[in-house]
Amino acid sequence: MGTVLMLCLGTVYAWSFFQGLLVREFKDVFGWTNSQVAWIFSFAIFFLGVTAAWGGAQLPKRNPRTMAMIGGTLFAAGCAVAAFAFSIKSLALLYAGYGVMGGIGLGLGYVTPVATIARWFPDRKGLATGMVVMGFGLGALFMSKVLAPLLLDLTHRNLVSVFLLLAGVFLVLGVGSAAFMKNPPAGWLPEGCAEPAAKAACDEVEEIPLGKALLSGRFLSLWIVFFCNITAGISIISFQSPLFQDLWKRFNPELAAAALAGFGATLVAVSSLWNGAGRFLWGAASDRIGRSRTFRVMLASEVLVFALLVMTKNPWVFAVLVCWVLLCYGGGFGAMPSFIGDVFGSRLMPAVYGFILTAWAAAGVVGPQIFAALQDRLSPAAASTWSFIVAGGFVILGLALSFLLSDARRTA
Repeated sequence: MGTVLMLCLGTVYAWSFFQGLLVREFKDVFGWTNSQVAWIFSFAIFFLGVTAAWGGAQLPKRNPRTMAMIGGTLFAAGCAVAAFAFSIKSLALLYAGYGVMGGIGLGLGYVTPVATIARWFPDRKGLATGMVVMGFGLGALFMSKVLAPLLLDLTHRNLVSVFLLLAGVFLVLGVGSAAFMKNPPAGWLPEGCAEPAAKAACDEVEEIPLGKALLSGRFLSLWIVFFCNITAGISIISFQSPLFQDLWKRFNPELAAAALAGFGATLVAVSSLWNGAGRFLWGAASDRIGRSRTFRVMLASEVLVFALLVMTKNPWVFAVLVCWVLLCYGGGFGAMPSFIGDVFGSRLMPAVYGFILTAWAAAGVVGPQIFAALQDRLSPAAASTWSFIVAGGFVILGLALSFLLSDARRTA
């Protein structure tokens, strides 16, 4: 049920599908620029991260079912407000509805199942939380290849009706799955904790005050590395469809607009599979090779991938490279919850993990806005080149700082 909830919330990752529609197909209707439309996504991710910090701190005192259901309700309500915003052509209301209200719902809905599942499986934190956050990564596939095309066809491309129907779907699926969230019984330990290989992971670390944990050098290092990996990946997520369409247009100028849109939607869907798989695969791998080593491998591979993205002019090669970026992007989310649990302990995990998600909030503003500014000011080819150079710079910084990370358990 945690994975189903994440699948609904993760549809926000398909925003590049609507980014292209609003800036190109509906340009004469709304007249909005890339930067203006990108702020909708940026607001949603920013408020996701900020709200997750508050929600993570509150979760030990509150019922996870209630918090998750509130999150699902607010995300659905954000889609309903977006529908009204489209009807009156109000960009400000889109920011407030889908961006702020929907983002708050995303934050409450995201942090709750991750922290709750980690308590049920302390012996396999990377695998279990990776499976749950995999749902968030697959949300873009659900939206771009199932929900959005179906609803656009049914409503004859009426965005007001599309977002009203989305609100209904998310209210039923999101809130319904959230109702299953609950904490394990007091003192819960699964049978796997008796295994020698898993016993150390199940043992609790010595507790320290939350404030001390958040001001520690280890938290700061984790935050910056997480921020760098997210900034590079979320930049791709927010503009992968228009970037892919521009590349196809240069590769084959005879392609019609409908064909280009189809290519863009397909890449969003396929890359979301890699995003989801990365959360599961890298999360599971971190149980075996260690959390810090997992981040170094991911970031090192991304340095090479972004260098190739700068040079490639072939859309098929571009698609493969984007999928690898998304695999590693998702991997950061798959490995981080267990990393936090190992370093700071299960009691502090919800609060510390919530605060680490503020890196997501910051990256959700920085990455897409850099890409949007370049798209609005440069030619498509130049914008792509400089976008990948900037994203690669963030990955290099993250890789350098990852050598400050350690799997050693925290001491007071």
